[in-house]
Amino acid sequence: MHFLEKAFHRLRTLALAYPETREDHPWGETAIKVKAKTFLFMGYGEKKLRLSLKLTDRHEFALQYPFVSPTRYGLGKSGWITASFSGTDRPPMDILAAWIDDSYRAIAPKRLAAKLGAAVPVPRSG
Repeated sequence: MHFLEKAFHRLRTLALAYPETREDHPWGETAIKVKAKTFLFMGYGEKKLRLSLKLTDRHEFALQYPFVSPTRYGLGKSGWITASFSGTDRPPMDILAAWIDDSYRAIAPKRLAAKLGAAVPVPRSG
């Protein structure tokens, strides 16, 4: 299994560990939702990994990374970013985990986000 595919599965598992999440597959992508709202779009194919998520405070800073761009379809104006990796790119799993956490907290109902406290889960690397 290619390391980007492993990263996809680790990040998917991490996102689905949040309270009241579920997986959907619109447009051939994986969408991770809390209640009925998507907080993470992700896809893997042909040794390419892509994630789109909503950031709050980290939005402008995230856009400084070379692998990040504003999400298309006007979502970038609302704080959504897309991170893309291919070939030998090594995704920064700790940063992506923090961004998934930020996106969940931004989209989830306040009562669910409040249950999390301040801890951010971090996926194992390797």
